[in-house]
Amino acid sequence: MELKQTCASEEADLERMTQLFKTLGDPSRVWILFQIFTSEACINEIARKLDMSEPAVSHHMRILKMNGLVRRHRNEKNILYELDDEHVRSIISQGMEHTKELQHKSKT
Repeated sequence: MELKQTCASEEADLERMTQLFKTLGDPSRVWILFQIFTSEACINEIARKLDMSEPAVSHHMRILKMNGLVRRHRNEKNILYELDDEHVRSIISQGMEHTKELQHKSKT
């Protein structure tokens, strides 16, 4: 009986991980995450830097937040977004490191 519970738990974890990678599969969302990689920013700043509409950035932020990748807080008038935690920063860093490694391997 214990084995079935562990398998069901692992299955749920794998489902959540699949959803995480689906979320990261959208290039606009990855660009948004890079914009807030080192410092928090509001929607209009991100939209301006990425040449996207504010509603589009808002839509992506909502999805990123639902999937635990970003969090927000209010600073006077503005709502600022930042990466949710160091795990998210690590995923992005390791993803970039991996793609650079693949690029290097393909040249040799």
